[in-house]
Amino acid sequence: MNIGRVNPAKRLEDQGITGLGNVYYNLLEPALIQEALKNGEGTLGKGGAFYCTTGKHTGRSPKDKFVVRTPSVEDTIWWENNAPMEAEKFDLLYADMIEHMKGREYYVQDLFGGADPAHRLDVRVVTELAWHGLFIRHLLRRPEREELESFEPEYTIINCPSFKADPARHGCRSETVIALNFDKKIILIANTQYSGENKKSVFTLLNYILPGKGIMAMHCSANHAIDHIEDTAIFFGLSGTGKTTLSADPSRILIGDDEHGWSNEGVFNFEGGCYAKTINLSREAEPEIYATCSMFGTVVENMTFDPETFELNFTDNSITDNMRCAYPLDYISNASKSSLGGQPRNVIMLTCDAYGVLPPIARLTPAQAMYHFLSGFTSKTPGTEVGVIEPIPTFSTCFGAPFMPRRPEVYGKLLQEKIKATGAHCWLVNTGWTGGAYGVGKRMPIRATRGLLTAALDGSLNNVEFRKDPNFGFEVPVAVPGIDSTLLNPRDTWADKGAFDAQAAKLVRMFSDNFAQYVPYIDDDVKAAAIG
Repeated sequence: MNIGRVNPAKRLEDQGITGLGNVYYNLLEPALIQEALKNGEGTLGKGGAFYCTTGKHTGRSPKDKFVVRTPSVEDTIWWENNAPMEAEKFDLLYADMIEHMKGREYYVQDLFGGADPAHRLDVRVVTELAWHGLFIRHLLRRPEREELESFEPEYTIINCPSFKADPARHGCRSETVIALNFDKKIILIANTQYSGENKKSVFTLLNYILPGKGIMAMHCSANHAIDHIEDTAIFFGLSGTGKTTLSADPSRILIGDDEHGWSNEGVFNFEGGCYAKTINLSREAEPEIYATCSMFGTVVENMTFDPETFELNFTDNSITDNMRCAYPLDYISNASKSSLGGQPRNVIMLTCDAYGVLPPIARLTPAQAMYHFLSGFTSKTPGTEVGVIEPIPTFSTCFGAPFMPRRPEVYGKLLQEKIKATGAHCWLVNTGWTGGAYGVGKRMPIRATRGLLTAALDGSLNNVEFRKDPNFGFEVPVAVPGIDSTLLNPRDTWADKGAFDAQAAKLVRMFSDNFAQYVPYIDDDVKAAAIG
């Protein structure tokens, strides 16, 4: 039985998916919560938030992600970074999954990927779990109800956690699989309840499609000045670097916290909501994000709570460090209603340096910006991926290698062109360690990070004295009003200066060794900006 609002010519059976039990189309938030509670998928929490856990998968499974290898994408996919799957194996996986789904209830959400109507993607998400429908309804863009009558999905995601893949039969690595077929415009997700796989699958699609149209797809957050949409800033960074926290500045308008496009018209959010980490979240430091955890419909993932009061425990990481909440963008009071911005005036690259070497902020030339964008240095933080239990220094090109189907230089060249066309100022911001490496030093004070960012965004930071960093060649402010000057020179924060020098030399070598892979593909000015 089909229940809900859907284009009568574009039901699942019209896509060849038949034999299912009840199919619930485009249910609104209250109905999705009712279904999730009926199915025993979680608990109704304070304020009507939905508390749930994701089983053994509390983060993404990047090693289980595959792209189907076909002639149409053979020459455009970065195969060194995207594991291939044979088309015949995908067909078997699809057939077996559909057979497994027969007789079971499913939830369908028809949504948009992208706030700009000229560039958005029409996506259908089919989920076995009702709360996954609630999650993706928050995270993508929600059509008006009347638009559903004529909605035609371009891509379909089928998420079935109860299905286990067979590596020998399906050509995958384990019983968990995320398989993307650009020819058939289908993504299959199996044997994982981690909801982030849904949204990152759409992000991967847009990262492939939009660059072909000259649009930069970015793993970044974005905001703009309250009275000036052209004063837009973008914040690149992987999970745990502060994209969500730093872009949710109450003195600016939030465009979005994670995924954006940069077209000739400006910046647009891919999403309609936020997926924020909640470990150690406090009412004092992050009042707006904290408040969403007790608002109706917010999905609260992998957090413990008091069974009598339903109060959430923001410090208990016994399930995972990667505990999160997902909520619609309009739950943040200063969120943009359109999710659109102008051409960026400032491009910020966030890194979490577990070595304790990088300064809290540095000014980059356009060539240095491309160098650091292609390098994508950061530290994987606990919980964001399976098996990560302490920060691991890593290079994730474009600050989002797991989601980049094309070669890095495609995105780097687009970014370079956009920066050149707009004259945007570029900054590298370290939210990682200071005073020593992980285990010795401490995390960069968020108050200092916010103060430096404010100075960068209002332009005052360009007026202070800068020094050239001897290790990386970028410019670092010598003194900034309201900021401890010792913090601005990382070497000064270390008790053992010799240990700092050795650590810095080690990091410089890591940068140099990593960047060697891009040298054949880049222009001379970027080569000149290379470290080492």
